[in-house]
Amino acid sequence: MRILILGGTGEARELAADLVAAGADVLSSLAGRVRQPRLPDGPVRVGGFGGAAGLAAFLADEGITHLIDATHPFAGGISANAALAAGQAGVPRLVLRRPAWEPDPSWETVTDVPAAAAAVRDWPGEGVFLTTGRRDLGAFAADDRHLFLVRTVDPPDGRTPPRMTLILDRGPYTVGGESALMREHRVGLLVTKNSGGTMTAAKLQAARDLGVQVIMVRRPPLPPGSAVVATVAEALRWISRDSGAA
Repeated sequence: MRILILGGTGEARELAADLVAAGADVLSSLAGRVRQPRLPDGPVRVGGFGGAAGLAAFLADEGITHLIDATHPFAGGISANAALAAGQAGVPRLVLRRPAWEPDPSWETVTDVPAAAAAVRDWPGEGVFLTTGRRDLGAFAADDRHLFLVRTVDPPDGRTPPRMTLILDRGPYTVGGESALMREHRVGLLVTKNSGGTMTAAKLQAARDLGVQVIMVRRPPLPPGSAVVATVAEALRWISRDSGAA
């Protein structure tokens, strides 16, 4: 049994640590989009595969027997390639995806980042807390009316909003810290993706406490036929069952 884990999420790191501790042959693959990622236990490769065909060839060449897609919930392209590659290579695939945040009736839920940018343009206030990631800032670059507080892990390398205050930071965050940040920058609107999990959920509680409006970007759908689990324990049970282990 040789397992390939795609993704640098907390769930991917936890799964890799458990498998390495159990003596499994596991390889983790990171996309390389974060300059200083938190590395999982065990062997790690960084970089793309060259699309679905390249990943399928990698699965065959490396003798991969199990593929775990533990990528970020918004890494839709990678998940699509993983589904195609696993099918081409005949390798069992499992999606390990943390549950989405439960919808709040007060949120304005939109389908994607361009829809979020359009909703922001119509918002009459000024202070916007933007936490959708550095790769999506270009969608807001034409908005010169709002004052954006932007938080990313790495500096942006593309177009950005003209009126922007940038904070480089990564979670986990606290409700107190998020509340103080929103008060300091007079935030009236929070724009974020439904990533789920606890690492960045504090901003939602802070927004509720302060009466800050929320625009929430809905997750992209997973490829049809995906087997999905929500926890590392479930992923470990799937591997054990599929391998025939007791």
